[in-house]
Amino acid sequence: MKTSLEHLEKLIAFPSVSRDPNLDLIAYVRDFLGSFGVDSLIVHNEDGRKANLWATIGPKHVPGIVLSGHTDVVPVEGQAWSSDPFRLEKRNGNYFGRGTADMKGFIACCLRAAELASSRTLHTPINLAFSYDEEIGCVGVRRLLDILKDAPVKPRLCIVGEPTLMQAVTAHKGKLGFRVTAHGLEAHSSLAPIGVNAIYMACDLIGAIRAIQKDIADNGLRDGDYEVAYTTLHVGKMQGGEVMNIVPNRCNFDFEIRYLPEDDERAIVTRIKAAAEKIAEGYRGVFDKARFEFMDLQSYPAMNTPVDSEAVKFVHSLTGGNSTGKITFGTEGGLFQQALGTPAVVCGPGNIAVAHKPDEHVSEAQMAQCDRMLERLVEKLAS
Repeated sequence: MKTSLEHLEKLIAFPSVSRDPNLDLIAYVRDFLGSFGVDSLIVHNEDGRKANLWATIGPKHVPGIVLSGHTDVVPVEGQAWSSDPFRLEKRNGNYFGRGTADMKGFIACCLRAAELASSRTLHTPINLAFSYDEEIGCVGVRRLLDILKDAPVKPRLCIVGEPTLMQAVTAHKGKLGFRVTAHGLEAHSSLAPIGVNAIYMACDLIGAIRAIQKDIADNGLRDGDYEVAYTTLHVGKMQGGEVMNIVPNRCNFDFEIRYLPEDDERAIVTRIKAAAEKIAEGYRGVFDKARFEFMDLQSYPAMNTPVDSEAVKFVHSLTGGNSTGKITFGTEGGLFQQALGTPAVVCGPGNIAVAHKPDEHVSEAQMAQCDRMLERLVEKLAS
């Protein structure tokens, strides 16, 4: 039987950055599963360059346990790696490569567990859900969930294998992302007061967003179980203007809201849009068409599974632990809850602190711990 580390070596060699296809990786998984008689459902994106994979080991008419992971990784350009990021390298008990922690290490363990499960008679099935484009907003898994919504049997539990150092995570924040475009009036820079500077408009709104963030931090909901205890607003990109001697008539910026599960994220959006309208109104004395436009970029819902639920107890029975945690980054767990009513728990090998960085790695000990968790899963589902 192939080890999880053998699978990891193969998986890391696929440079499945979100901007690029993941079909070679999906074909590797499909062919491996097929080698011991497990069929895969392949769900492509619209242009056919990327795909999700869904497979079932065990009976298909019984609610199963989903092992969910994403196949895409973030880019490596501009990062100072000590070794080839797409070639697995072992140093001092750690395995280095892009995606080792986030989250091909978990997928590798799932493939080993799938082969192990195929040799047993399972009374409850294991479902594998491997998706594309998670890193740009949990995009790909939605096409898979659209199909599963119409299935006669819904999964019993979803375990998302994002890196949590193998701790059971019960909740994470949700996310909304927007692009805002400020529309002003161009003019020669020597006559700047007769124009409306779109960069100034954008900066005014960014200032308002920062003020709303301060109010949330000072007076909003708080949950001390998160590293950042409140809902956060963040502007991550800005672009505007052509040359210095033209008053720019257009400027855009991208911002996100990462909200606590208990918070009202749409109320925050309403506050920001109201501030935008007030700012635009102040410029209409010069240009009556001054305005802001908002475009949705990405979103995923918060995840919030009760710590005393059967789902969490079940995962604890696999890990041998009894602690729970909450994370600030997002996963597809909330989408499984929202689309299928399937409770989700995040638990996987590796540390999110090294994800997206040069020399990303996962320890041999973490991989072994994940293997043991999935061995226990197979034993439980066969008993």
